[in-house]
Amino acid sequence: EIAPLQRGVGAEFEPRSPTSPFQPQQIGSICLPVGCLFREGQQPRSLLLGSFQIAIRACFLGFVFGCGMLLSFSQSSWSHFGWYMCSLSLFHYSEYLVTAVNNPKSLSLDSFLLNHSLEYTVAALSSWLEFTLENIFWPELKQITWLSVTGLLMVVFGECLRKAAMFTAGSNFNHVVQNEKSDTHTLVTSGVYAWFRHPSYVGWFYWSIGTQVMLCNPICGVSYALTVWRFFRDRTEEEEISLIHFFGEEYLEYKKRVPTGLPFIKGVKVDL
Repeated sequence: EIAPLQRGVGAEFEPRSPTSPFQPQQIGSICLPVGCLFREGQQPRSLLLGSFQIAIRACFLGFVFGCGMLLSFSQSSWSHFGWYMCSLSLFHYSEYLVTAVNNPKSLSLDSFLLNHSLEYTVAALSSWLEFTLENIFWPELKQITWLSVTGLLMVVFGECLRKAAMFTAGSNFNHVVQNEKSDTHTLVTSGVYAWFRHPSYVGWFYWSIGTQVMLCNPICGVSYALTVWRFFRDRTEEEEISLIHFFGEEYLEYKKRVPTGLPFIKGVKVDL
């Protein structure tokens, strides 16, 4: 995640809805929609093209995951990069999958988060370049297994925490900032939100740093840590201004009880 450049104020709310948790369009979004490609006469062209784009991205992520598995079990200095490939592809696919389950109305190709920012792409390419160069000139640096395992544990923790936050927030979790409060929204303070005020950010924070620890990338490791910390410091302050505006005293009381979960970040300061 170098950091999530899509905003998610909506992750802090949970709407009350009488509808069934699983709608027909959700099932279609979860399953790989290859079948609709063979029903051109029955599907609008826009839907056909949209399903094709989803299928292409899902197949690409599956291919990356498969290649990562092969590298992971290889007896080479690239085995830990295989772990990284599996982690990265699983993260992006699960972002789309969980959105399809929780909030199908907001589902789009952008839900994969594959193209959400130039900065994210540059950060990823930089980490690949560093790993490759160091693996060529200092291969022993990439064989520190205990360090890679530590990074893998950070990645697993971050991934699980972020997805738990998405499921807990329910259908109001959105990758795009919500600037207006709906009448059906309520402040979520249960589940992982009882531990941290911003669990989805905490998850992405440790996931992103964990990928570089797993790759034993000293340069990108430090760069990622500083960059994502600064980003989330600013983001939580910006987001909490909206949350205080939406929920007032209810959020202020919640803010007193529960930490952000991000190291040395306390959120927006409120003068009473």
